[in-house]
Amino acid sequence: MNIALIGSGGREHAICLKLHDSKLTKKIYCIPGNAGTAEIASNLDVDFLNFKKLLVSIKFYKIDLVIVGPELPLVKGIVNFLKKNKIKVFGPNQYASQLEGSKSFVKSLCKKYNIPTAGFKICKNIKDVKNFLTTNNFPIVVKADGLAGGKGVAICNSKKEVKNFSNEIFSGKFKTSKKLILEEFLKGEEVSYFLIVDKKSFSFIGSAQDHKRVGENELGPNTGGMGAYSPAPIINKNLEKKIINRIVKPTLKALKAKKNTYTGFLYVGLMIKNNEPYLIEYNVRMGDPECQVIMPRLKTDLLKIINASLENKLDQLKIKWSKKKCMTTVLCAKGYPGKYQVNKIINLKKIKLDQKSFIFHAGTKLKNKSLVSSGGRVLNITVTGNTFLNIRNEIFKIIEKINWKNGFFRKDIGWRVIKSK
Repeated sequence: MNIALIGSGGREHAICLKLHDSKLTKKIYCIPGNAGTAEIASNLDVDFLNFKKLLVSIKFYKIDLVIVGPELPLVKGIVNFLKKNKIKVFGPNQYASQLEGSKSFVKSLCKKYNIPTAGFKICKNIKDVKNFLTTNNFPIVVKADGLAGGKGVAICNSKKEVKNFSNEIFSGKFKTSKKLILEEFLKGEEVSYFLIVDKKSFSFIGSAQDHKRVGENELGPNTGGMGAYSPAPIINKNLEKKIINRIVKPTLKALKAKKNTYTGFLYVGLMIKNNEPYLIEYNVRMGDPECQVIMPRLKTDLLKIINASLENKLDQLKIKWSKKKCMTTVLCAKGYPGKYQVNKIINLKKIKLDQKSFIFHAGTKLKNKSLVSSGGRVLNITVTGNTFLNIRNEIFKIIEKINWKNGFFRKDIGWRVIKSK
């Protein structure tokens, strides 16, 4: 099959590598891809949000299947557009993509179907915000309603903080958000639970825990993710049953009731409190950097799994996993998630990796035949192994060899699981 993979991050590089390993793959075109995908696929400099131009490229390169990596094109309706033009595409339609594109949509769905989540109020103006503050204790979580690249959430400890961040959202800081959600703060352990879904059934496709704060000891502003590890030890069979029965099944049933069945990856973001799951958020794609620790553990052919989903035959496929653990640490440009410089040269020529180690590119590109940085999150240093402590030590060794003076990373990724050993 000729495949077009939409996206340019570490998630897409990890997916691209798995597709490259598949016997079903003929050629991969990454749109637009990065310097890492360029080594195993052909990058196409096409604006994937210009659906008409994208369609021209898909037809020109005789693409058999389009796989959508990031959330923005899904929320904007890329699946509806491609299906209308008889292109085979993997991902949820525009209505189902509201699970990520609108937090108020999800919260309303939770209320209607009794899905466990934090207490909340959907606010359309500052008056709504003030009303919520009179009856709720701090901290309070403020969330922009629409997409915000992982930066639209703030945990606030005072009325002033809540009002300031709320005013930023109402003033258009995040273009997709005209309203916001105020939420009670749930104290527990966060976990990401991933599924692949078809019209009839769904299959588990990995668990992970990530670190969103930029600083060690979970300090500083939220980012797109500073590192992750898989599997998540907190997930047990009893908890998994609760996640499926109380959260996943009611959600998929609600979409079916609206005649919008879900197809694609589904990321269930959870808070676990006293072995009880609460839904924090849905994402309508694989996580980043969670995907980078799930893909190296997947033994079943990824393209075979995606085809089974598109043919509504997931219930006929057994997905197999490596027993190894996996961790990734994100090497970021100095200044991220604030202002950072790009076009800084990175030298990977002397880095030799064994079969258990990977460098997934995120914010990279080739410029005058040199590898340079092009984003805030630049590289994902990923290693598989038997213990998280040994894995993290191996990651440190690789980062030391890379010796990128313009970057920084968190040294405490996996602190929960490593401390408990």
